[in-house]
Amino acid sequence: MSKSAELARLVQARAGAEPPRLGLILGSGLGHLAEEVAGTAIPYEDLPGFPQAGVSGHNPKLVIGDLEGVRVAVFGGRAHYYEHGNPAEMRLPLELLKALGCESLLLTNAAGSLRDDLPPGGLMLLNDHIAFAGTNPLIGEPSDARFVPMTEAHDPAMRAGLAAAAAAEGVELPEGVYCWFSGPSFETPAEIRAARVLGADAVGMSTVPEVILARFLGLRVAAVSVITNMGAGLSSEAISHEHTKAMAPLGAAKLERVLRRYLRAL
Repeated sequence: MSKSAELARLVQARAGAEPPRLGLILGSGLGHLAEEVAGTAIPYEDLPGFPQAGVSGHNPKLVIGDLEGVRVAVFGGRAHYYEHGNPAEMRLPLELLKALGCESLLLTNAAGSLRDDLPPGGLMLLNDHIAFAGTNPLIGEPSDARFVPMTEAHDPAMRAGLAAAAAAEGVELPEGVYCWFSGPSFETPAEIRAARVLGADAVGMSTVPEVILARFLGLRVAAVSVITNMGAGLSSEAISHEHTKAMAPLGAAKLERVLRRYLRAL
């Protein structure tokens, strides 16, 4: 039996066998959303082989239960490439999600904006991404399944549903391209200028490996960035992780409204 199948049996024994309709990975400062789910919370430390999300502002537990009448599986934190140098750190959690019978995944993150019309406190719906970090979570995968097409990696139907939910809530949700940097150091002003030339609208240190893994596993995927700051050199604000955690709740409140509306429409 595979490790993900063993974990699925463990999780189902504690949370029930009904498959979740949506998986949700929460980014920096967004972990509190896990508390909104009525269900069973399982600490990552109780799930053998799970990464121990070591970034403050994350809430490392898996919560399975109901949110707006929809069964969801919420990962209150993620492991980042910069923590261990492994872009595939989130492979087992996503394999577990697949083993539980889930078919769709929504990713969230905190990101820096490269656009004047995308200020801190706002949201951005990803319509594409750039893997600027220069690595890939499927390196070493032996099967031909590693050659994953990425033309529509960010699912058009899920994006349309999120856009409709945002419009119904009166929340602005512009689309844009997310550029993944490895971190943990923030980007330099020159790197921000380069990302803008490449067509990026926001930058961050996560999400892209999970999109690639999700598509590899056959999961539909969409992602939303909570904008916490302007990119280096684009404003006078001091960029720091503490600043990110302080600003994330502003966008998280909007994101929660959009998410609840999206779930009600499923």
